[in-house]
Amino acid sequence: MKDISKSINKVDNDEKISGSAKYIADFVMDGMLYAMTKRSTISKGEIVKIDYPQLPDGYYIINHKDVQGKNVIKVIFEDWPVFTDKKISYLYEPIMLVIGPDKNILTQLLDSIQITYKEETPLFDWTDSVIDYHFDKGKGNRIFDQADKVIEHTYHTGYQEQAYIEPQGFIGYPEGDKTTLIGSIQCPYYVKNAVKQAIGEKDENVRVIQSTVGGAFGGKEEYPSLIGCQLAVAVKKIKKPIKLIFEREEDMSVTTKRHPSKTVFKAAIKDRKIIGLKAHVSIDAGATIGLSGVVLSRALLAVSGAYTVDHLDVSGNVFRTNTVPNGAFRGFGAPQMFFAVDMFVEHVAKELNQDPLEFRKKMLVKQGDRTSTNGLFRDPVLMPEMIEKAIKESNYLKKIEDYSKKGNYKGIGMSLFYHGCGFTGSGEKDVIKAKVKLKKDKNKKVYILVAAVDMGQGVKTTFRKLISHMLDIDIKDVIYHNPDTDFVPDSGPTVASRTMMIVGGLLARAAKEMKKRWNEEEFIVMKEYEQPDYIEYDEKHFIGDAYPAYSWGVNIVEVEVDPVTYQVDLKKAWSVYDAGKAIDERVVLGQADGGLAQGLGYGYLEVMNHKNGKIMQKNMTDYIIPTAMDLCDMDTFLFDNPYAYGPYGAKGVGELTLIGGAPAIAKAIENAIGKNVFKIPVTPEYIMELINHD
Repeated sequence: MKDISKSINKVDNDEKISGSAKYIADFVMDGMLYAMTKRSTISKGEIVKIDYPQLPDGYYIINHKDVQGKNVIKVIFEDWPVFTDKKISYLYEPIMLVIGPDKNILTQLLDSIQITYKEETPLFDWTDSVIDYHFDKGKGNRIFDQADKVIEHTYHTGYQEQAYIEPQGFIGYPEGDKTTLIGSIQCPYYVKNAVKQAIGEKDENVRVIQSTVGGAFGGKEEYPSLIGCQLAVAVKKIKKPIKLIFEREEDMSVTTKRHPSKTVFKAAIKDRKIIGLKAHVSIDAGATIGLSGVVLSRALLAVSGAYTVDHLDVSGNVFRTNTVPNGAFRGFGAPQMFFAVDMFVEHVAKELNQDPLEFRKKMLVKQGDRTSTNGLFRDPVLMPEMIEKAIKESNYLKKIEDYSKKGNYKGIGMSLFYHGCGFTGSGEKDVIKAKVKLKKDKNKKVYILVAAVDMGQGVKTTFRKLISHMLDIDIKDVIYHNPDTDFVPDSGPTVASRTMMIVGGLLARAAKEMKKRWNEEEFIVMKEYEQPDYIEYDEKHFIGDAYPAYSWGVNIVEVEVDPVTYQVDLKKAWSVYDAGKAIDERVVLGQADGGLAQGLGYGYLEVMNHKNGKIMQKNMTDYIIPTAMDLCDMDTFLFDNPYAYGPYGAKGVGELTLIGGAPAIAKAIENAIGKNVFKIPVTPEYIMELINHD
């Protein structure tokens, strides 16, 4: 059998290139209406009264009074209303939908709805803590009693916008007693379960279908549940097809972002080594908690980075503010922490007058070491070999020495990182409980029936390729349609780098059984997730194995800084990844290029902030993401290190490739200017501050 990693053409190339792929904007139905959202104009307060205009025939207003079920979005922490009834907690909070056949009239109606508020002073400081976590490893804080010296630094990260090409959108319509939604989404069952709760309907009366998705990156994980519920409420009342699609400025102003963070690190130093770490992480949830507790958890779990530290004292808080809610974004807390910890270890080495690379290599995680929560790194850790490969390809050692000379303005930086694959702890076993089905029909066609979504990452190709290899049949005989909850089981959300390792692993088990029964004419094989026996995790106390497996990475980035404008010019990037086994090498390399581009943008370009709760960068002119002109050649190398429970040994890859970009470019800029960096993005303005600071 051929090597599974050998690349094939993506199966959806033709429809994407020809323009025949149907995105949500392409759906048109007879009698279809349009929906627009009336939003708050204050950041905090209460609605005193609303004056409505006379509605023309065929126009409707939908608000909290129309919610027949529970007026809250079903997510991990349920505090996000479908429509606010009175209380306003952030600017542009949705109050109602205005619905009708003509968008111009809808715009006029929105403008003529007059809302009187009792305004309150909004909270933007991080003082309202809603979640507080803490855990120790080893001697915890007591190890500092043995320290010769304590080194402390603080690191900041800002917002990051997912910047998907296609904005948020749904079309909803009635099917008899059933309410059906087609949407640009990552998680069909998240939307279905949220809609069931909001409209008070039975399971069989809610259907959710995924359209072709023009990018997501976490931004279409939990947020579509909000607008899906709003639209479902409208469809159930009006009983007509309704389309709701955001314009770009609306999308960027109101949808979830990556959480801003502040991380304070202290290192206990003895004999010129780090013997213990104390860390406190703060993240800004915005106006609702939602997924923020899990984002904080993943950040805390990564507290010691790619290094082994025997003694840890780790704490963190989620703060609520009167700003746009923050949520899922590729990496989910890990990019914030890996920037902080990888910079901190580098800075500690410098303060101890040690070579940073040698200092870090001595601390590297090894197979058999304890994780931050006293689990085990059970599988081989190939980081020494990966580092050597990256050094050789980039000529890192010579360049780091040459570029360290004052006034050179050239720099090179290296980041070391990992990503825990799948949901944390027993999340897969106790919460998700994934199920998959494989169906063979009488024509020997095999249908993949899963809720996993192809949002551009190539899973339509890799799942079909996986099954065709395992069954030794032509890939054309393997069918995988966009998920429709009427036909596919709940295999969990397309998040957490779990799609190939977890869902693909279940499909591989189903394919093994199907192969044994191949001579049967027509049948279905179903598999449910079974957690590896070694996963025991106490989520409340942060003890045990938080992840079944880890993917690993090394990024090296070379830059030149203009000595007059302080503009950063990317020269080249080198990456080495251990993602177990690539099911298709070109697909993984595409993930690697895209992920690194996002990580680099996070590190040096992507400025987003708010003023009195208003996001100031509300379109692609104001918010600068890397273009082809801002990026550079990227050389990527993959190491095979198969994971026993993944199909062909595959582990997670999607999030891993973003995580190291920011610390790598921040270190390269440090090397170029001879000043330490403590926040991202490292803009020309920040570089000027660093250079001019004595």
